[in-house]
Amino acid sequence: MTATTLSHPARTPPDRFTQDELDWLPWLQPLPEGALTDRHREGLVDAARAKSPYFMLLARDPDILGARTRTDKDIFYNLDGGLPRAERELAAAAASRHNGCIYCASVHARFATHFSQRGADVQRLLDEGTATVLDDRWQAIVEAAVALSSTPIHFDATHVERLRAVGLDELAISDLVHGAAFFNWANRLMLSLGEPASAKLRV
Repeated sequence: MTATTLSHPARTPPDRFTQDELDWLPWLQPLPEGALTDRHREGLVDAARAKSPYFMLLARDPDILGARTRTDKDIFYNLDGGLPRAERELAAAAASRHNGCIYCASVHARFATHFSQRGADVQRLLDEGTATVLDDRWQAIVEAAVALSSTPIHFDATHVERLRAVGLDELAISDLVHGAAFFNWANRLMLSLGEPASAKLRV
C-alpha cells in the first residue's frame, strides 16, 4: 500500500517549547485503522496506539515498529533499579530540546514534571535551552544527554565521571545513555515524518 503525501494548511504550529499537550500531523498518510492485520496489531504492542497518527504511520512497517515500541517501553517503564523515572524523562526532554523536536520535548517534559514535581525547572529547560543552570545532578544528566545527541557525538569519560560524582551508579548511567540515545534517534524520525501542531479544542 502506497502512502499519500498530506498537507495541513489550517493547523497552527507551536512557536515555542511547551509542556502543553500537542497534536502531531503526519506528512504521509497513516495506515487506516480498518487496514490493520494481526501482524500490524502485534507491531503496535498497545491497542490504544491505533488512535495515534504517528504510530499508525510507523505501522506500515510493523516489525520495525514492534521492535521500536518494545525498546521504548523497556527504557521508560522498566523501573527495576537504575535511574528514577523522572530523570529518564528529563534525559529524553533534554535530547528533544537540543534536537529541536517540540512535540517530543512536550511529552517528556510533562512526564518529567509529573514524576519529579519540579515543573519550574523543567520549564526553564524548555524556555532557556539545555545550557540553563540546574542543580548539579540534573545539570549532569542534561549535559550527558546533549553530548550523546550532538553530531559528532562528544559524550566521553568525563560525563560518566560527573554522573558518578552526583550519585548515579552504573545501572543509572546505562538508563540515561539508553534514554537519551533512543530519543536522539526518535526525534530525527519524528522530525522527518511530520510536524507538531497546537492541539485542537477537545470536548
